[in-house]
Amino acid sequence: MGTIGVIFRRELTSYFTMPLAYVFIVIFLVMMGALTFYMGGFFERGQADLETFFNFHPFLYLFLIPALSMRLWAEERKTGTIELFLTLPVTTTQAVIGKFLAAWVFTGIALALSFPFWITVNYLGDPDNGVIFASYVGSFLMAGAFLAIGAAISASCKNQVIAFVLSATVCFLFTVSGSAIVLGPITGRLPGHLVETIAGLSFLSHFTAISRGVLDLRDLVYFGSVIVLFLFANTVIIELKKAD
Repeated sequence: MGTIGVIFRRELTSYFTMPLAYVFIVIFLVMMGALTFYMGGFFERGQADLETFFNFHPFLYLFLIPALSMRLWAEERKTGTIELFLTLPVTTTQAVIGKFLAAWVFTGIALALSFPFWITVNYLGDPDNGVIFASYVGSFLMAGAFLAIGAAISASCKNQVIAFVLSATVCFLFTVSGSAIVLGPITGRLPGHLVETIAGLSFLSHFTAISRGVLDLRDLVYFGSVIVLFLFANTVIIELKKAD
């Protein structure tokens, strides 16, 4: 754990030594404000809740998280520093976990900086703060799942742009797998239980369930499983690239 902590601190510090961190945070907060107050009609709804705020998180993450994750490994593979990095006395698993946790915590910082929305809705009315807290937890877990997918894809690419496009595509499929976009063409052509399984992979449905204020163990296990699965894939890909 000490080695993971060292990597974590190194990676997290590196975000704030470059403009990327500040650009990401500003874009996230500005876009969330615009989507919530204008497209979401926050004031027009006349309800003291943050439903419109959280409704846009999955789709905003589709663009911002791949932009963050694309540099995790693709940049090091392109410059060749990955070979030097992995010659240090660290295991591949430690490196993968450390870099992922740094990106996840950084995303959590950006999410936490949206607290003025929470303060605003409490000033304007009497919201259910338990539901809002659960929604923040769900959003943080969903961001981690997006990041794990992006990290695994970044490890397989040398080009950051390709990593971004592939990550956004895969994340989009996971997000809408429970909608008619995905289910429509396969319903009736695949067995019913397989269709239900594909529908159950939807980030959107699991996040929506949590954002209603219910921290169901099934939803927590789902996001945790996605994170573990893609971090394992990330580790395997790095090991395979080392063998090349």
